[in-house]
Amino acid sequence: MMDSELMSVLPQLAMYACAILAGLLAGVVNTLAGNGSALTLPMLMALGLPPDVANGTNRVGVVLSSFTGAMTFRRRGVLDLKYFGWLLVPTVLGGVVGAMVAVKLEENEMKIAIGAVMVVVLLLVVAKPNKWIKESDVAPSVHKPWALLILFLVGAYGGFIQAGVGILLLAGLVLGCGYGVSRANPLKVLIVFTLTVPALVIFFRAGQVHLPYGLLMGSGQMTGAWLGARFATQHPGANVWVRRLLIVVILAVIVKLLILDVFVLSMS
Repeated sequence: MMDSELMSVLPQLAMYACAILAGLLAGVVNTLAGNGSALTLPMLMALGLPPDVANGTNRVGVVLSSFTGAMTFRRRGVLDLKYFGWLLVPTVLGGVVGAMVAVKLEENEMKIAIGAVMVVVLLLVVAKPNKWIKESDVAPSVHKPWALLILFLVGAYGGFIQAGVGILLLAGLVLGCGYGVSRANPLKVLIVFTLTVPALVIFFRAGQVHLPYGLLMGSGQMTGAWLGARFATQHPGANVWVRRLLIVVILAVIVKLLILDVFVLSMS
């Protein structure tokens, strides 16, 4: 009897273990690059959650991991808060505008929009490697109109779609504001935390958060964020690896959305 009971719970335990592992990998990816939700959202749906609840539950891990990553960066003395207010305000305003636009788009249109944005970001990452590898000693240009516009557009994208917003935030801070990657990554993580907290509250009040699954996967994401932050601050070649990871993640998003989801499905 005990053997049959054990055999019946083993598949569920294996799913829980996979959820924690997916969370750990997503925590690393989100801290160093972005779009770890590509790992966590499918896993939450595999656990049996409908897409809307999976989307809301996913924010639990994002909040936990981004807070862990930001605090790890802060303890290591690399979280520069000097211009944080200037970075946050246009991003939040853009998020409000983006959320208002998002409700009017169909799913396929959103996938094409994400894919198109990722193609542009990929070209920027590949075309300007020195921006990602070398550290900048120049003060960031956060007060400039173009920098504020870039952050507003990134925020609009985040409110509009959310998926991959970490990638765009990192690109905006490095290419638009002039931050080096080692200074931009901690700020990116903190901004993601600040933007996600109110979204999680909204999802929770709407009954679209499965807290036990969110905390289960969030435990892995917190560990991954801690590991990612430690790697970014300890490894001398971290900037090179961040750029490589960015390219891999962006390519995966482009292939998934523009080729598999849009083109292949439209042909079937």
